[in-house]
Order: sequence, then C-alpha cells, then structure tokens
Amino acid sequence: MMIDLGSDRLGPSGDLFYAELLQAHEGLSPEDSARLNVRLVLLLANQIGDLDALRAALAKAKERFER
Repeated sequence: MMIDLGSDRLGPSGDLFYAELLQAHEGLSPEDSARLNVRLVLLLANQIGDLDALRAALAKAKERFER
C-alpha cells in the first residue's frame, strides 16, 4: 500500500491549526511542552489507527534529522 504524506489535506485550516498548536505551548516549560507533544502524537496515532501509515509518517519525520 502506498502512503501519501505529501498531500496537504488541511488546506487553509493548516495555518489555523499551527497557530493553535503554538498557542497551546505558550507558558509551558520545555519539559511540559515536550509532554504535550508526546500526548498529542499518541492521541493522533490512535485516531489514525493504521500502523503502516504511522510508520511511514515516522520515517518521513526522521528524514530531516538523518544524514
């Protein structure tokens, strides 16, 4: 199965979500900010519910950090 991670499915709502994500982190310590990210990732992973899609997303996210 081909997983398409390049499509923008949020359209203009993507900018709104990003702003809300930044706002959710305001006032948090770095540790609490990291905890918020982990909780959000796990909630979204559970919502997606497709291990192949999650693995593809994880690999895509890691590309930026691999040399």
